[in-house]
Amino acid sequence: MPSLGPNLSARAAFVRLKEGNVRYSQNLRSVDALMSHSRKDLSDQSPFAIVLGCSDSRAPAETVFDQGLGDLFVIRVAGNIVAPSQVGSVEFAAERFGARLGVVMGHTQCGAIEAAIEAVAGEQGSVSRGLSSIVDRIRPSIEGLAHTELARDPVRLRREAMRANVRASVDHLRHGSDIIESLALGKGLVVLGAELDLTSGEVAFFDEVPA
Repeated sequence: MPSLGPNLSARAAFVRLKEGNVRYSQNLRSVDALMSHSRKDLSDQSPFAIVLGCSDSRAPAETVFDQGLGDLFVIRVAGNIVAPSQVGSVEFAAERFGARLGVVMGHTQCGAIEAAIEAVAGEQGSVSRGLSSIVDRIRPSIEGLAHTELARDPVRLRREAMRANVRASVDHLRHGSDIIESLALGKGLVVLGAELDLTSGEVAFFDEVPA
């Protein structure tokens, strides 16, 4: 698949996302991001980062990172899970557009995480086959947590379960694709996890991208 050429390095993309989130959390917006939403011609795109996030209406990546249309290649699915279609989407964006940073972003108060915790605890009622497929992908990464002292602290349990699920998704992307592994080894692609606090609007990254 032909690439459109070089893009920002993983470090430069990482810094840009962090700076954008600072603006968002301080209730500021960049002029460039605002102007992009009124632009008419979007026939070309060159996203500098890939964000796999949750479908939750409170967690749109473009807004959270204060970026404009065409800046981010965003994949959204409940629980920010990784299935073959998500892997393929990341592969496509990294190869086609040269994006060198991939971020899996979870968030507080995630309904998919709560559903998975309920399933582990045996408190989940009848659910659809589609919802079960999401819960089943989250469950292995959080099941152990539900049998620790965290079970007595629902708030901490949900937070740690969200983080564990993000780490599982990151690991799946890093090691579940020959293309992504090759780009990481030879082209500087970095995949890392992050969490959005819906109360503060701040995104905390689980790792740094070295300069």
